[in-house]
Amino acid sequence: MPERQAKTEEALLFVKALMDAPIERIAIENPIGCISTRIRKPDQTIQPYQFGEDASKATCLWLKNLPLLTSTSFVAPRMVNGRPRWGNQTDSGQNKLPPTADRWAIRSMTYLGVAEAIAAQWGAYSN
Repeated sequence: MPERQAKTEEALLFVKALMDAPIERIAIENPIGCISTRIRKPDQTIQPYQFGEDASKATCLWLKNLPLLTSTSFVAPRMVNGRPRWGNQTDSGQNKLPPTADRWAIRSMTYLGVAEAIAAQWGAYSN
């Protein structure tokens, strides 16, 4: 456990250095986690279902000189006992992926609809 805490501290130092770097535009993407409580709140939290994907995965964005992403296409959830559920969720709300050695890598992938929105909406800002 001390090794994991040390890696978290190292990662937070890197994120802080990146946020403070003399870079004109920055977009940092990460799930909800300790960046929000240890450094600062995100500028925006998005969901894949706001960008045409049948999936739920809250993703935080910390932005510098970039506009908030605008939703491109909303995918409505199915309702289970009055609660919204998307295609990547079980009826209880858990992720549907079975435990495997690469589950973490699959879950960390950016959804295509989100990537397309980033390219379309922020691509003009590249110099």
